[in-house]
Amino acid sequence: MESFNYFNYFTEIEEYFWRKRGAHILVSPLDWAIVETWQKSGIPISAVLKGIDRAFESYGRSRRAAAGQSLKSLAYCVDAVLDAATELQEAAAGAGPSQDKSRAGAQTSEPFSRDELRGYLKLNAAKLRVACNAHGIEPGLVARLEETAKRLDEIATKIDSPAALDLEDFERRLTVLEERLLPTLQAGASEEVLLNIRREMDWQLAPYRRKMSAEQLAQLERQYTQKRLFESFGVPRLSLFYLT
Repeated sequence: MESFNYFNYFTEIEEYFWRKRGAHILVSPLDWAIVETWQKSGIPISAVLKGIDRAFESYGRSRRAAAGQSLKSLAYCVDAVLDAATELQEAAAGAGPSQDKSRAGAQTSEPFSRDELRGYLKLNAAKLRVACNAHGIEPGLVARLEETAKRLDEIATKIDSPAALDLEDFERRLTVLEERLLPTLQAGASEEVLLNIRREMDWQLAPYRRKMSAEQLAQLERQYTQKRLFESFGVPRLSLFYLT
């Protein structure tokens, strides 16, 4: 996936979905989790947008559309997006590597300025330190948050290197830090917090469970739980995917 598309992934999909609906609405935690699932699966934006188009076309022929009900969630688009991604992958395999090479060469500029990257890392380090002072937070989680904030400070120093920025390496480092945080957040969350997340997730997923495979649901549930856990502790997501 091209770097520009990767780091603007959510914004492009969100705006396209708004245009298709004809209304600017708040994107739900479920929709966020769906987009994260597509992004982590490496589904190109072009496949996502094509799938959204097909889903709206299909929905337009449904009884709900005839009754005046609008398509409200990206969950309805999951199957269509996966089908479009499969078609794109098969077409790319048949076309050979030459097209990919020309596309890669077309994207030469860095998607963020160094000041933007530095500010993003420093802001997240500050948010982590604020989260350390939350009432009732466990010592083990405090230690992990402080360690993560320190690592963000260290990564920020690499931005001043005269060499070209290796955004893939930055992203790998940030992803590792995020993955190390997750089990600590899960261990530090109360039973009530985890139960509320599960209730909320089950309620939002209920209309779509029969339309998704077990694998799709499992992946989506993981992304949804991760997002809500980070939010419940006031901990920022670290991936450059969230630098918008």
